[in-house]
Amino acid sequence: MREGDIINGLVKGLSVIECFDEEHASQSITDVANRTGLERATARRCLLTLVHLGYASYDGKFFRLTPRVLNLGHSYLAATPLPRLIQPFLEELSGQINESSSAAVLDNTEILYIARASYRRVMSINLGAGARLPAYCTSMGRILLAALPPPAAREVLNRSELIAYTAKTKADLPSITTELAVVAAQGFAVIDEELELGLCSIAVPLFNAQGHTVAALNIGAQSARASTSHMIANFLPLMRKVQAEVRPLLR
Repeated sequence: MREGDIINGLVKGLSVIECFDEEHASQSITDVANRTGLERATARRCLLTLVHLGYASYDGKFFRLTPRVLNLGHSYLAATPLPRLIQPFLEELSGQINESSSAAVLDNTEILYIARASYRRVMSINLGAGARLPAYCTSMGRILLAALPPPAAREVLNRSELIAYTAKTKADLPSITTELAVVAAQGFAVIDEELELGLCSIAVPLFNAQGHTVAALNIGAQSARASTSHMIANFLPLMRKVQAEVRPLLR
C-alpha cells in the first residue's frame, strides 16, 4: 500500500476514538493529545468533528464517547458471521460446565472478544464482545499467536508491552516463544494465574473449512473451582467437540 493512499485525517480520528477506554472515559483536549501523540490543535479538531457527527459529547471541558460509536462495532459484527455462528455453541458449552466461555480474534497485540456466554464473573474486569486483553498472557492470545508463522508472532511480541501481572506471568520473549511452540504442538493453551491471581483458562483454535485458524475458543474459571488439570481432563474434550462442529460451517 502506498503512503499516498492513506487518509491521515481518518487515521487521526480513529486514534482519538481508540484512546477512550474504561479508565479514560472522560477526557479533555489535552488528555487526548497526550494519549494519542497528536498536536493539541489537531486533537481539538478531531474531537469537535466527532461531536458534530454525534460520536462524542462535550460539556465545555471534557469529551465523552456517545452510544453512537457502537454503530462502528455493530458494522463489524453484522458483516462477520463468526460471532453470530459461535454464540449458540458457547451457550451450550457454558450450560454443560456452568462456567463462562468466549471466542476472540487477534487484533494487533491484543485479543478482541467477539462472543461470550457468561455464567460467572471470573475476572475483576467485565468481559464481553468488544473487550480486549493482551495476547501474550492469555490462553486465546497464545492460541492465535501460535497459529502465526514464528517470525510474525515474534514481530507481534516485539510490539507488545510485556508486563508481569502476577508472579506466574511469562513476560519475556524466550519463555513466551517456548510456550507458543508447546501450544502449537499440543493444540491447546492453558493459563494458570498469569493474567490474574485465582484465574485459570484453557483455549483451543477455531478452524475454518480450509483448516486456517480464524479465532480462538476458551473457558475461564476460578482456580478454586477448576484447576488446569481439571480443565484439560474435563473441559478440553467438550471444546474439541465444538471445534469440530464449527469447522465445516466456517467458509
